[in-house]
Amino acid sequence: MAAKKNTSTKSKTVKPKVKKLQKTDWISAYMTYVLEEEKRPKSVYKFAKNLGEEEADFYQFFGSLDALQRSIWEEFYQMSIDLMNQAEETSNFSNREKMLTFFFTFFELLTANRSYVTYSLREHNSALKNLEQLAGLRKHIKQFAGELIEDKNEGQKIKLLRHNKTIFTEGAWLQTVFLMKFWLDDNSPQFEQTDIAIEKSVNTIFDVFNNTPLERVIDFGKFIYQSQKV
Repeated sequence: MAAKKNTSTKSKTVKPKVKKLQKTDWISAYMTYVLEEEKRPKSVYKFAKNLGEEEADFYQFFGSLDALQRSIWEEFYQMSIDLMNQAEETSNFSNREKMLTFFFTFFELLTANRSYVTYSLREHNSALKNLEQLAGLRKHIKQFAGELIEDKNEGQKIKLLRHNKTIFTEGAWLQTVFLMKFWLDDNSPQFEQTDIAIEKSVNTIFDVFNNTPLERVIDFGKFIYQSQKV
């Protein structure tokens, strides 16, 4: 009698594919590390190893830890723009309203991540060193402000009435830095003083460009003076 042919096969254990970390995962992990350890990772190698990842995987998205740190601010910017554009009424806003909406949204995101932002902006004793991480954010802010002023200039047929884009965009960046410093020092409930500073500073910069009376400029100066006395 012929022996039966054994047709059974050994079961193979299929290992599930491990999903690689994406850009936002690395960013989130970095922010968590900084908050928990109260310091930045000493090297990409140790940071990746701590996450159970290969160092090479990190370099798929960033060239260094400094580059990752800069990208966090660019993510804050992009998230603010995306949230702002989700509202249908935004398309009908004036340029002044668009800038106000952007700053309010941007600082809401910063407030949601205040512990990390505070640490990163005060990590070094040198203010200039702390500001280096904002290089990408500066580029985006100036581009955003530039688009607003170009839109405004399109409606001016007379060249003399058109606004200087370079001055306006640089002013918008300086305004951002000022507001961030104000927000860092703001101890008011729900950072309501920062909200006031945003509204007054945006109104002031637009009033200056629109050649309106200086009442708002004076009012803004009084607000800053009184805030510093508190």
